[in-house]
Amino acid sequence: MTKAELEKYKSILEAKQAELTGSLRNRDEIVIEKAPDALDEVQLAGERELAIRNLDRDSNMLRQIRRALGRIADGSYGVCLHCEEDISPKRVNAVPWAAFCIKCQEQVDRHEIEVDDTADLFASAA
Repeated sequence: MTKAELEKYKSILEAKQAELTGSLRNRDEIVIEKAPDALDEVQLAGERELAIRNLDRDSNMLRQIRRALGRIADGSYGVCLHCEEDISPKRVNAVPWAAFCIKCQEQVDRHEIEVDDTADLFASAA
């Protein structure tokens, strides 16, 4: 991957990181509210559950983006973490934070490959 391409992906990832960081700060939607009507309370609980799921999804994506930025920094960006083959340019364009090639990602999704996130948790905490 050329230096210009790496810079392009780095700027895309940094922009997405800034967007997600801003949205994750707003947690007003997960406040537990009480309503006098039982149906209103059920609706509020449903909305809160949806907001929690969105927050969880965005948090996971932010972690993936931070890992991708780390791979850019250490020179391993664009290489599958499992089979160590280059990730196709189409995939990198579609999902700049992709850590696996299509074949390996399918195996991860089917739980055929174990993914160890604990090392990333400690790295992102530092």
